[in-house]
Amino acid sequence: MVPSKGRTGRGPRAAPAPVNNCGLQLVIQTSSIPDKSKPFEFRINKEPSSFHNRLLQHDLEKNYSGRQDNTNFGSSSSITFPVLQRTAEEKILNSDRLTLERQKLTVCPVIDGEDHLRLLNFQHNFITRIQNISNLHHLVFLDLYDNQIEEISGVSTLRSLRVLLLGKNRIKMISNLENLKNLDVLDLHGNQITKIENISHLSELRVLNLARNLLTIVENLNGLDSLTELNLRHNQVSAIKDVDTLPCLQRLFLSFNNISSFEDILCLADSSSLSDITLDGNPIAQETWYKHTVLHHMMQLRQLDMKRITEEERRMASVAARKEEERKRESHRQTLLKEKKRLTICNIARQWEIQQNRTALEASLNQDKDNEPCQINGSAAYVFPEESRSLDAILSSAVQGLSVLESHLVEVEGDTLGLYGAGALECLDRNWSVQTAGIIGTVSFMFIEFDEIVQVLAKLKMKFPNCVHLKFKETNLVALQQFNALAEVHRMEQLTVDPQGNPVVNFTLWKSYVLFRLNHFNLQKINGVKVTEDDVVKAERLFGILAYVASSELPHYRVLSLFGESRRKQFHYLLEGKGKKSGVGSEESSDNRRIGGESTTRATLNYMTKDFHMEKLEEIKERKTFCRTYVENLVKEAADINLKNESLQKLWPQMFIELVRDAVIEIRNKNSYMKLCLQRITEQKQ
Repeated sequence: MVPSKGRTGRGPRAAPAPVNNCGLQLVIQTSSIPDKSKPFEFRINKEPSSFHNRLLQHDLEKNYSGRQDNTNFGSSSSITFPVLQRTAEEKILNSDRLTLERQKLTVCPVIDGEDHLRLLNFQHNFITRIQNISNLHHLVFLDLYDNQIEEISGVSTLRSLRVLLLGKNRIKMISNLENLKNLDVLDLHGNQITKIENISHLSELRVLNLARNLLTIVENLNGLDSLTELNLRHNQVSAIKDVDTLPCLQRLFLSFNNISSFEDILCLADSSSLSDITLDGNPIAQETWYKHTVLHHMMQLRQLDMKRITEEERRMASVAARKEEERKRESHRQTLLKEKKRLTICNIARQWEIQQNRTALEASLNQDKDNEPCQINGSAAYVFPEESRSLDAILSSAVQGLSVLESHLVEVEGDTLGLYGAGALECLDRNWSVQTAGIIGTVSFMFIEFDEIVQVLAKLKMKFPNCVHLKFKETNLVALQQFNALAEVHRMEQLTVDPQGNPVVNFTLWKSYVLFRLNHFNLQKINGVKVTEDDVVKAERLFGILAYVASSELPHYRVLSLFGESRRKQFHYLLEGKGKKSGVGSEESSDNRRIGGESTTRATLNYMTKDFHMEKLEEIKERKTFCRTYVENLVKEAADINLKNESLQKLWPQMFIELVRDAVIEIRNKNSYMKLCLQRITEQKQ
């Protein structure tokens, strides 16, 4: 039926409309105060509703798609409130319910004489504000689905309300529900709500639908002690809080959100009542461990993503979860080890830097002591010891502060043995397993003085027989002669000298010298660059004469002291002229490669560490002192002998005369002399 329209421009006149079979009348007044003496009546058809069949469905956004109603409402162009009146017959048929869906209403009509209503339906209209229903104190069910409501209002007097359906509106904030303490179902799906708030007082609430909103965090759920179902589908949820405080929650729908890790929903594991949960459509559901992890932490679940969970799935989930936990623990352990390694290396680097600064400072002070003070404007400039002591104290305190961490690190990674800090060299004294020692093919030295490395090269040769690659970084390689020490290694195919902390790399010919001195190793790569035959020939031409000069100028006993027995035979062969001179061509190089050792001439180019050099200097000094003392004693003794000889020459004539005189006197009386001799013999025997 198409109703007639009221005239709003000419006073309070109204024309009656025909009455339908149900006798339901809607009276529209042209003033804000209804005048019942001049009604404008509409006849509408009433169809019974089936709301009670939809209260327990968890996804209320789909509940109303199949509804149909033949009722048509007229509208007025002025701001008026329709007044609805029903006949006695209609009140008898539907005494406690009223359905006004799909009537194109923009406001809630004034409902007269219906204070006993318990169910009111305003679905699929254009209502923008809840009003004119505050007198319905017995109302239990209010349905305002699919309207244009922007704010929850006008319901504070409905203290008996149990079901409030406000889905598919324009609500941005949950508010004005303070007096609805008996609310059982609250549907707010399809709105623009960004935060859950102002519902903690709803202790009787069992169903809360917030699907298709703009929520990012689930929180403020404390106090909902009766809540059994929570629908949060199609939001932007990335974290969940307070769900474990809901003692009765059984069903939780979180499909199609932004949950990416189990930590975001960790509180769900603490819920003992939760039996049904959906997480499909989230990033977490794409992970391989998703189902196993969820089932392992939520053993009480009966359904996951609307699928029933079997005992076999639980068992498999438990096994997979244990493996995942072990993997995570191992990953965490590896992360801790990496962080510890990083901190240790940083500490070693700082200690190395402090040590280098200390060495440079000591060298500078020693140089200043050796030099005379320079004159500036007639006055001498001196280095104040207080300044040096203060700097030394600062360095010492810095070292003490760093000593909390490890001062060295030994790391085996693949076939590489990494040694950080001087203390790491002690690892070469350990008992390495045959398998591990056989795997090591590369040894890397970092933050260690090269002179300290030289002392363990012999151990390196014995401990790791398959080591063919040496790396040096921050090792103070400053002179070409230091490479001579590498000849002690068993074998070497690659050499890497990092420019950082090794000034020798700045020398133009350092690679050529390495190729010449370590020619017997037949090096394949230096600093990652392949060695060619031209490089070897060039190195021989540049430095070949050097080895010959060194071996020629050294005394034979010094040269022989450098070699073993086999090398001594080679050296004698060289001295006899039956061999070629070093540096003349490449024949000797090929001969030595066939023999498998370094040439005798190259062996004279050795390296003496600073400590060994100091020991030698001390030894030479002691020998000089001993020799000086010995010669002085010999000279003194010789002088004393000479003085005694001179004195004897002067005294001897007189002594000879006295001896002859005494002898003549004694033998003058032969008998007396014999008695005297016998007496002396007797005394000697006694």
